[in-house]
Formats: sequence, structure tokens, C-alpha cells
Amino acid sequence: MARINLLPWRAELRKQQQQDFIAAMGFGIALTLALMLLLHLNISSRVEYQTERNRYLDSEIATLEKKIKEIQDLEVKKKRLLAKMEVIQELQASRPEIVHLFDELGRTIPEGVYLSDLTQADKNLIVNGVAQSNARVSAYMRNLESSAWLKDPILNIIETRLESKDNKRERQSKFTLQMKQSVEKADARKKGAS
Repeated sequence: MARINLLPWRAELRKQQQQDFIAAMGFGIALTLALMLLLHLNISSRVEYQTERNRYLDSEIATLEKKIKEIQDLEVKKKRLLAKMEVIQELQASRPEIVHLFDELGRTIPEGVYLSDLTQADKNLIVNGVAQSNARVSAYMRNLESSAWLKDPILNIIETRLESKDNKRERQSKFTLQMKQSVEKADARKKGAS
């Protein structure tokens, strides 16, 4: 039998396999590094794109917040203007009321009754006056109840005194009346007359 020495061939084969293994490992590591680099670049570009979108959204949100603030300011101005317009309309509507009030006060006062003081708070009136008798005060209250511009007369105080004038003794009744100004009743009568 022939003697063949296979040791150098096996050693060479082993050396070749180690070189192939190292080359394959190097190629695998290089491929892995290349893939990781590509993945990193891809993720970085996506993060940058999203960051850019976020910046754009932030700038648009800031613009919209400014517009919302302007709209809110305009709403406040609108409410103020509407309140002013409402006050002006109320003043325009109530302008003839004072004339009607004084006219009605003059018409309802019977002979022998004199008013000394008139106080108005909103639609409530307080009248102080002097009458020749309690009957004249009653007549005045009846006239007020039938009035189109005045309603709900309430007698708060009535004092009867004897006073001397020109060597005559006269009885006088000092009174305080509360009443309300009635616009609705008067408006209804105006519409009915039309």
C-alpha cells in the first residue's frame, strides 16, 4: 500500500476553511454595518421629516392662536357695541316717557292737591305733596289708578294738620304716595287707538 501523507493537504484545507470563515464573517459584519448605516440614515431622515412637520404644525398653531385671540377680542368688542346699542335703543324708546309722565302727573292731580317732591328710581315713583283734605288724596289715587302711564298707587304716609294762614285755620293733609310708571299699559292703549 502506498503511503500518502494527507496531513499537509488537511492542514491546507483547514487553513482555507479558516480564511473562508473569516472572509464570510468580515462580509457579514460589513453587510450588517452597511444595513445598520442605511437603517440609521433612514430613521434619521424620517425623524428630521417629522421634526420639520412638527415645526410647521407649531407655526400654524401659533398663527391660529393669534387669529383665535383676535376673534375673541372682536367678540368682546361686539358684545360691548351690542350693549351700547341696546342702551341707546332703550334711551330712544324711553325718551317720550318722561314727557308722558309729567303730562299724566299734571292731568291726574285734582284741585286742592299740590305736589312738593317727586323722586324716581327706575319705574318706581315717590310723590310727596299737600292736599286740602283726605278726600282729595283719595280722588288723586283714583285718578292715578285710571291713568294710562301710572299704576299701583300706594299711600305710605298721610298726616293731617291744622295750619293758620291769613287768620284762617285750615286743615292740610301731607301725604307720601308710591306708584309705578306703566309703559306697557300706555303702549297697549296707543295700539288700540291706532
